[in-house]
Amino acid sequence: MSQSEGDVLTLPAPENREEETVGSDKVLDGLGQEESPDSTPAEQPDSGDEWDTDLEADEQDRRDRLVSPTELYLVACRLTAVIPCSYVLRQLASTTLDLNQQGTLDLNHHGLGPLGAKALAITLLSDVQISNLELKDNYLLAEGTGYLMEMFKENFTIQSLNLSNNHLQSAGSKHICKMLLDNVSIKSINLSGNGFIDADAKRLADALANNYWLKDLDLSHNQFCDMGGEHLGQMLANNEGLEMLDLSWNHLRMSGAVTLCAGLKVNVTLKQLDLSWNGFGSAGAQALGEALRHNNTLVHLDLSNNRVSDEGTALLCNGLAANDSLRVLRVVSDEGTALLCNGLAANDRLRVLRLAHNPLTQMGALTLLNSVRYNPKSALEEINISVRYFKLQPSTV
Repeated sequence: MSQSEGDVLTLPAPENREEETVGSDKVLDGLGQEESPDSTPAEQPDSGDEWDTDLEADEQDRRDRLVSPTELYLVACRLTAVIPCSYVLRQLASTTLDLNQQGTLDLNHHGLGPLGAKALAITLLSDVQISNLELKDNYLLAEGTGYLMEMFKENFTIQSLNLSNNHLQSAGSKHICKMLLDNVSIKSINLSGNGFIDADAKRLADALANNYWLKDLDLSHNQFCDMGGEHLGQMLANNEGLEMLDLSWNHLRMSGAVTLCAGLKVNVTLKQLDLSWNGFGSAGAQALGEALRHNNTLVHLDLSNNRVSDEGTALLCNGLAANDSLRVLRVVSDEGTALLCNGLAANDRLRVLRLAHNPLTQMGALTLLNSVRYNPKSALEEINISVRYFKLQPSTV
């Protein structure tokens, strides 16, 4: 373990907990800390065989003195006055020993709380095997998030982090954005359902402006509104790393939807975008159609439940007619099936079309199918309409 006790307890604590550190130097001094080269006794000249034997013995001795994650967790719990969680102990042991776990530490729904997060952060400071950390619904709050984000200054093996539904609020977003400015190992982060507001969208946009390593970001079930859409649009315009972004179940409508689409228009990396359950309306659909005229990287777009009217659908189709990259499109509240077909007639790249649970009549479904059947340019392979599912055979297209 490369951290001394003094380093371990530099994790930020919003409240004064000085009593936790009393006598801690003596507790962790012997926990597998490697000796520095300066403290190693000078080697005496000897034969090559004896030199190899000494090296092997030193390596074996070093391994024997290393502390397991479960032992370190128990020590961390004593230091933070937290009752050890038996499930955490089992997970740490199985993640370390079972290769089938693929480096996943699943602690979802276990009520760790802020101090439980602190004990876990101390444990993971020296971990080199866990790549996926699942902490959904643990009531971490901003305090617990601060401990974990401080841990990421030392841990560079965790690549996927789930912090959804932890009541982080704006104070928690500050810790996360600070971490994203420096950490280069996190590739995926789930921040769904944490009460983030427009000001947090601004922090995220600033943190991700020059971030090239984060690929998957989930910001669903938050409270982003018009200004949030503007900040997120700036993020899309500046960021050149994100490939998947989930903004479903927010309040992006009107001007927020328009400015978000302006950022999508010039984005060059995003492949999957979920905008379902917002309030785009006709204005947002028009802006999205304009964005699709220029964006040639997006392949999966979910626009379900966005109050897109016949007029909005026609405007969206204008963009689809000029788009040659989109593979999957989901639209709800589409009564203008004929208008959608006009857009499909000019699209030769779309492979999968999902319109499930829409108020389409039999005539609308027939119109859609015929437009594909008799369109020699169509590349559609699958169509999902309401509870019916059609897999198109090459001979029918």
